[in-house]
Order: sequence, then structure tokens, then C-alpha cells
Amino acid sequence: MNSHRGNPDPAPPAAARWFARAAFLAVFATAAVLVVFAGLHTVTLLIGAVGTLVIAIVGLFWFLSTRGVARWLSLAALVVAPLVFLGILIRANLLWVVLTSIVLLMIAGICAHSALRRDHGGAAMPERGSSPPEHAFLVMNPRSGGGKVGTFDLKRKAEALGAEVALLDGADIVDVAALTRDAVERGADLLGVAGGDGTQALVAGIAAEHDLPYLVISAGTRNHFASDLGLDLDDPATCLDALVDGTEIRVDLGEIEGRTFVNNASFGAYAEVVQSPEYRDDKRGTMLRMLPDLIGNHRGAGLRVRAGNVTIDNPQAVLVSNGPYETHDLAGLGHRPRIDRGVLGMVTISVDSTKDALGLLRRTRQQGLTQSTVGDVVVEADAPEIPVGVDGEALMFSTPVRCTITPGALRVLVPRNRPGIRRPPTPLDWVRLRELAFGTRGSGAAGLKSS
Repeated sequence: MNSHRGNPDPAPPAAARWFARAAFLAVFATAAVLVVFAGLHTVTLLIGAVGTLVIAIVGLFWFLSTRGVARWLSLAALVVAPLVFLGILIRANLLWVVLTSIVLLMIAGICAHSALRRDHGGAAMPERGSSPPEHAFLVMNPRSGGGKVGTFDLKRKAEALGAEVALLDGADIVDVAALTRDAVERGADLLGVAGGDGTQALVAGIAAEHDLPYLVISAGTRNHFASDLGLDLDDPATCLDALVDGTEIRVDLGEIEGRTFVNNASFGAYAEVVQSPEYRDDKRGTMLRMLPDLIGNHRGAGLRVRAGNVTIDNPQAVLVSNGPYETHDLAGLGHRPRIDRGVLGMVTISVDSTKDALGLLRRTRQQGLTQSTVGDVVVEADAPEIPVGVDGEALMFSTPVRCTITPGALRVLVPRNRPGIRRPPTPLDWVRLRELAFGTRGSGAAGLKSS
């Protein structure tokens, strides 16, 4: 049994709540129109609509894949089935009912997307002009991302733009922090990394410490940080355009016991996934494959999470992120709409079985889940040390472990043209919409509840 107590997080924007309520109102209106005006014909309408759709899909398939008489019979079915259904609607005086229902469902979808977009922070992160650096210092890991540094000839291209490049290609372990601090002492006016998010976080912390602009080059495997900045993940060489014509974004940095993280810190079952040997080669696949079983059968140290006035006892998995992920993303593998809101995102999972864990990840249930935004998190344990995954790196920390956020700590230099800033619409999350509309706080961005 978890004990959750304290004040909830700041309420989401009022506009998000009203759009969510409008979405549900439109859905209820659709049902009312069908029940009141179609009555007993409602089931017949649904059967007829589904049947027409199936006939149309099968007809289209056979039309494209067959020849001769069969092809033209398929075309006839493709055309005649919708016309027959339309004729039935007109004869039964139900055409307007169907059209009205379709319009109401479209309104529901538009309002739902608007609610979630506003709940996630609205507009893009603000940018400001920046002068090109004179003494850029870049760290490049040729092994990261399957060899992207060499594939895209990043070292030569960066040096052609006047940057100094430190290539981590030797057999010996390189002290990247010492290497970077030496560059700062020699007058570097920009720091950057072409490599994984662990190295990104290390050098970003030094850049923030000296208030220097920072360049992210998307040469890692998953490139979560680069993705959230809107950078081109297919061609990391385009990130170098910022050295000539860039714009600056201020973003937050997370910190765990003095160590910077740009993405997240994971505890419990999350951390066990990060420790898996398969995780480095296939982060997403390993996480989705292992996490449900680990959550449902977790036998690690007992955890207690304190966030402000809130306490959560015995969660099996805890994810603390530099800015909240989208509400449907419980594994921390997706997108953070904003990383400049000055808050940590926190996800905790407390369930009794693998089946329940799968239900949470698929968003078919919400009991046992909290998602919240907080200023700091303290994770206690009944063990002196616990494993923690920090930006994908498996580490051990003495307990208790504290995570904090430093708002606007990092000046990130990005190209003016970034393909990732135009993202597809946010997937519909009806669980979160229900929380926005009706104030149910079981698992939303502000939800903290006993389970």
C-alpha cells in the first residue's frame, strides 16, 4: 500500500481543462444524437457502417491485386457498397444523424488535441540571436551511434568551420571532464559533444558552470536530448550549421547528487533495465521487453520517494526526468515538449503483477501510477546503495539520493533550421483528458493518489 500525501502540483492551464471538457461534451453529444434520433437503429447503423467499410477495404485490395473479371467485380463492390449504405440512410431519414455524429466526433478530436497540446506547455521554447563562436571546442566519440562521427565526416567538417576537435579514439580511458576544463582555461567560448547522452550531460554541466554556449551534435544511438531540441537525427552534420548561423535556447538541467543529467534518472525496475547488457545496443526494445516483467516481479531494495510534501512508499519503478515527458510515455523513451519549464517530471509505478504493469504501459489502466511535476525528489531505500540509471549509464549511488532542477542553466546553440521542431500531433491520451476535464487525479501530470 502506498501512502501519498501532500499538495498536488500546480494546476494545468485553464484552457487545457476547458478544451478537455469540450472534447468529452462532444463525445456525449454524439451518443445522445444516436440514441435519441436513431434509437433502435443505432446498432444497425454501426453494423452497416462497419460492414460497408470491410467490403470497401476488401474490394480495394482485390482491385489492386487481381486482374480480369475479378478485378472489375471488386471495383463494383467498392463503389456499390457505400452507395447502398447511403441509400439506406436516406430512406430511413438517418443521413443527417450520421453526418451530425461525424461532425461532433471531429470536434471532439480537435478539442482533445488542443487540450493535450496546452497541457504539454504550448508554444515552442523561445530562441534568441547568437554570435558565431571564435574558439569552439568539440568532443567526439567515434564509437557512439554505430560510428556516426566517421560516417558523416564530422571531425573534418567541424575543423573546416574553425572548431577544435578532441577525438576519443584511443584505447585508454579519457577523462572527458578534465579535457573539457582544460579547453575552457585555454579560452574556449563554446563546448559541444558528438556522442551519447551520458557524455552530453557531462560536458553540458561544465558549459553551464562557465555560462558558455553548448552545441549538441546528434551522433548518439537514441539522441533523446537532440530529439527534444528538434535537431536532425538522420544527418548529424547539419548540427554544425549552428557554428556559422545559430540561435540560442535556454534549457534546464537536472542534477543527481552533483552529477548533471539532460534526460532522466531511473530507479528500481527502470534502473535494472539500464543495467542489462542488451540496453546499450537497443534501448527502446530492451526497455519495452523487460520493464513489465521487472515491475511485476521486482525484488530489489524497497524505495520511498519524497517530492515536496508528497511521500510514495514502495514503488517498483521511479523515473525522474529533466522536464516531464508526454503523459502517455511512461518509459521515458519519447518526447518532452518543453525542457525549459523549471520542473522535474516524475513517474512512479506501484503494481502487483506483470499484467497490471502492461496495463499501465498500454494506458488501459491507471491505478498504481503517478505522474507529476516537482521541484526536487529524494529517493530513500532500505539499502545503503542502490543502482540508478543516469542518462542511460548504469551507476551506484549511496542513499538517500536527491534529484534537483536548475532552470535555464544551459545555453544551447542550435541551427536556425531544425526539422524536429515541427512534430506530429500529440497522440490522444483519454486517461489524461479525463483528468483534465473532471479533475480525477489518479495518474495525470498532477496526479497523486493512494493505490
